[in-house]
Amino acid sequence: MIRISNIKIAAQKEQKKILEQEICRLLRIKSLQQLEYHIVKKSIDARKKESIFCIYTVDVAGLKEEAKLVAKCKKDNIAIANPEVYMEPVHGQELLQNRPVVIGAGPAGLFAALLLAEHGYRPLLLERGQDVDTRTADVEQFWKTGKLNVHSNVQFGEGGAGTFSDGKLNSVIKDIRCRKVLETFVRFGAPEEILYQAKPHIGTDRLKLVVKAMREAIISAGGEVRFGAQVTALTVEHEKLTGLEINHSEQIAASAVILAIGHSARDTFAALHQQNITMEQKAFAIGVRIEHQQKMINMAQYGMEEPYDSLGAADYKLTYQAQNGRAVYSFCMCPGGKVVAAASEEGMVAVNGMSDLARDGENANSALVVNVTPEDFPGNDVLAGVAFQRKWECLAYELSGSYKAPVQLVGDFLADKNSTAFGSVMPSYRPDTVFCELKHCLPEFVTEALKEALPAFGRKIKGYDNKDAVLSGVETRTSSPVRIVRNEQYQSPAAKGLYPCGEGAGYAGGIMSAAVDGIRIAEQIINAYQPFD
Repeated sequence: MIRISNIKIAAQKEQKKILEQEICRLLRIKSLQQLEYHIVKKSIDARKKESIFCIYTVDVAGLKEEAKLVAKCKKDNIAIANPEVYMEPVHGQELLQNRPVVIGAGPAGLFAALLLAEHGYRPLLLERGQDVDTRTADVEQFWKTGKLNVHSNVQFGEGGAGTFSDGKLNSVIKDIRCRKVLETFVRFGAPEEILYQAKPHIGTDRLKLVVKAMREAIISAGGEVRFGAQVTALTVEHEKLTGLEINHSEQIAASAVILAIGHSARDTFAALHQQNITMEQKAFAIGVRIEHQQKMINMAQYGMEEPYDSLGAADYKLTYQAQNGRAVYSFCMCPGGKVVAAASEEGMVAVNGMSDLARDGENANSALVVNVTPEDFPGNDVLAGVAFQRKWECLAYELSGSYKAPVQLVGDFLADKNSTAFGSVMPSYRPDTVFCELKHCLPEFVTEALKEALPAFGRKIKGYDNKDAVLSGVETRTSSPVRIVRNEQYQSPAAKGLYPCGEGAGYAGGIMSAAVDGIRIAEQIINAYQPFD
């Protein structure tokens, strides 16, 4: 194949037609008949609002004498393509005493179980929450009535916490497995555009269908999936895992277990700690959700309230270093989305953000968070970070008196006064909101850093610190507050055969990196053992 990079097309033009014309012009050919091309990457250059471009990289196949053609073109952006290809793992020789078990059906667990199943290992996938359809009904009930199901919610259930987000797949990691993750998602129903978008996303609505299709594929390949199956204890003999306890009652034999619990499995963290599984404190971040009208973000980023189809709803990424030494940054930005109730324990309020594939909601929202280190935690206990999260979630619940979110307008937050009425931005959070002073459910250093950062962000994105923008508290589930230690063989040093994996174990941050880690751990088992008969 020949790769052509840096093809610039004005955003307002018909992309497909102009792109094909540009490919022909650059390669000095008359047409693309009998040739195949696919887009490798698409990004947006919006530095000049009056002249926004889509930037493409494409691979073209079917041309004869490619090397001569590249030399003839004499262009720096035209070369022979040499794409990396994921190599499937090679089966090991050791016999498995029991089929492998995967704990958790989030991205890490699903991708691990899928790879194991497709290689003949017949994995057992255990998920404490419910299947995605039942889970969706439980979440909708919570958002409508404020009745929380602690076993089936935004944090627990098929697909993990990422199912109720934006399905964002952008990641800073460079790993050939990233491509495999994208191709797998497309295979199970994700839009093909994620293969080349600079910031790919699936959307909550589409992701629900994708994870269900992945589960069905695991079962078809010989795996088993059980919902409402929480692992409550391990059986460890002489620092070797031999079994699992499910729901405080059932015992099963297990010798190769992928521990892919999510970042909110606080009771599981406690159970593991009691069994002396090696863990350590880990930094994360807390703060609030901020909501603006999406058309304001579009105008600030693109110079237009209704972007061209080639652009989609505008997003942003912001960072700031506060004078108190804290980093303030946007996180999990959801264009055209909603702020959602994300509690998983009674008497606590936690917020998150989500958007559907179309990203066509009225508001844009993002976490606006401040870094937290173990030095901020109440003590040296390995679970002190969990206690820190719970403290602020409980205070948010006490402020609102329920699962309603405490909210404050940006102007009032900066002026240190309670809000009394909404302005141009109406909050999207359900079941409801209550005006409160957010400083009462945030650490002082977080409030201080946010007050300093908001005007600075307003200088970067016009209107960002608009007095009517809505802040909702509290955002605490940015990442796991612990790391479950693993050695060079990816196993717990306290329990051979236990493979800590994904975001909950402290080795990932988001859907993509969690899925990659799940694949990586499944490869370890495949490389070591024969398929399970």
